[in-house]
Amino acid sequence: MNRSWRQVWQHRGRRVILIAAALCSASFFLPSPAMAAGKQTLTGEVGDAMCGAKHMEGTPAECTRTCVAHGSKYALVVGDKVYVLNTADKAVLAVLGQQAGQKAIVTGTVDGTNIEVSKAVAAK
Repeated sequence: MNRSWRQVWQHRGRRVILIAAALCSASFFLPSPAMAAGKQTLTGEVGDAMCGAKHMEGTPAECTRTCVAHGSKYALVVGDKVYVLNTADKAVLAVLGQQAGQKAIVTGTVDGTNIEVSKAVAAK
């Protein structure tokens, strides 16, 4: 079987294209880090989403409570990242209110810079 270089290249080229297409297709079914995140536990300072790490009025606790009272959400400041805390659980909200301006341990599902909080406790 005598093939010209063009016939060999066309055969190999088709194979490469099929393999590349298969790999691309398979990547759609692999979980991304955001999808595979699940529940995580983070430790940081409880603040508010409006001020983040830089409080504008009074102590960090006073500022956080004032901003939350005016509609801002609680946030968790971890290093230089600020995570907005989402929850309707009154027990969790009570802990966040008590820990305003202080360290807390928060467990929940992280989605970018948002956390759907399932549990919050004071850090020791």
